[in-house]
Amino acid sequence: MRLNLKDIINVPGASASFDFQMDLSDLEFYGETPAMQPIHVIGRVRNAADALLLEGEAVTTLSLTCDRCLKPFTEEQIVSLDALLATELENEENDDIILLDGDELDLDELVREAFVLSMDTKHLCSENCKGLCSGCGVDLNHEVCRCKPEVDPRLASLAKLLEDKD
Repeated sequence: MRLNLKDIINVPGASASFDFQMDLSDLEFYGETPAMQPIHVIGRVRNAADALLLEGEAVTTLSLTCDRCLKPFTEEQIVSLDALLATELENEENDDIILLDGDELDLDELVREAFVLSMDTKHLCSENCKGLCSGCGVDLNHEVCRCKPEVDPRLASLAKLLEDKD
């Protein structure tokens, strides 16, 4: 979505609101496409003493897979949108200011970038997820590990005696 800011650029105190839905189902993170539901983007751009300030948020529900137990789960993702906008830059090296394209702002690009930067690298279904046993593969959240405890090599002969006794 392109937001035309022509009416507020030179009017201190003026603002322009935006409210739209965006599809980011094409974004892939580590082999997954978590943003299968539309992203609701809402906010406004206001002229505060000749500085254009964008404030808003993007909200969606992500479809993820737990990195520990491999179960699918959903999680609400709220991305804060805060940016300083300008029609021209005095210093070309300033990465904190977003340059307008004429009188317009490409909100799709801004939201996509903010969304990508806010994604976690690790997804857990819960903070205390125990995951899968690396030996037998059981889900430790629901079952007890079936692996036999490893015997200290120094005590292997004694362990063999106990096995023979059974």
